[in-house]
Amino acid sequence: MLPWRRAFRALTALLLTAAVALIPAATAQAATAAPSRGWNNYDCKPSAAHPRPVVLVHGTFGNSVDNWLGLAPYLKNRGYCVFSLDYGQLPGVPFFHGLGPVDKSAEQLSAFVDKVLAATGADETDLVGHSQGGMMPRYYLKFLGGADKVGALVGIAPSNHGTTLSGLTRLLPYFPGVEDLLNEHTPALADQVAGSAFLTKLNEGGDTVPGVRYTVIATRYDQVVTPYRSQYLSGPGVRNILLQDLCPVDLSEHLAIGLFDRIAFHAVEGALDPGNAKRTSCASVFG
Repeated sequence: MLPWRRAFRALTALLLTAAVALIPAATAQAATAAPSRGWNNYDCKPSAAHPRPVVLVHGTFGNSVDNWLGLAPYLKNRGYCVFSLDYGQLPGVPFFHGLGPVDKSAEQLSAFVDKVLAATGADETDLVGHSQGGMMPRYYLKFLGGADKVGALVGIAPSNHGTTLSGLTRLLPYFPGVEDLLNEHTPALADQVAGSAFLTKLNEGGDTVPGVRYTVIATRYDQVVTPYRSQYLSGPGVRNILLQDLCPVDLSEHLAIGLFDRIAFHAVEGALDPGNAKRTSCASVFG
């Protein structure tokens, strides 16, 4: 095998596996069916306490079910109307989504938000996304008119300024052709490399747009979106939270913080309803 092909395989494997390699195979099959725990219920009408439906945006290689088996029921049981979408599908690739060009995925999110608003009668949604799903909505807010339809964006370990994957993506220039292959076969990965043309466009002129509250929840043990501080946003209406400032003994990494960390879930709820937020601490795991 040619050296550059070996390098490409190794780099791609690392990027893919790190992104969502731990998605349980048993639950992947659930992506073809409607969630069974009560979310994506288009008869749900938002309450006065929670007037904005919540749209959950999965990460790279995730899907609308597996990524949210923890957080969706958590929010639903607390009185929110909760919805999730699949986006960034590639032909012939089932279950594992979020792989297409990020700007096109943002167009899918735009259509889904319109669908949720029409069904619920709400004026705005709130968005909660994991990894790419915490970054991609910013394109929707900034370039596709989403700021008029969204009250808050909560990013859990979002790839807001790209990733070096602990420096590994810096090797790309030394392997001619590898970056072209990434662009051709997994555009979303190429878009999330620090310094990509997509991220340059997204972040040019400021990280935020007026009228939207932004929250970033990061973990210092993130091994995918690195360095973890690159996840943070700057601008009006931004709150950046380090999970270990809430609970120093929380060891969650990139996957755990989005899939099953109840301390992170508690912080998400606080970001969605800051007027009634309760202090998040290690004890929140029991909440």
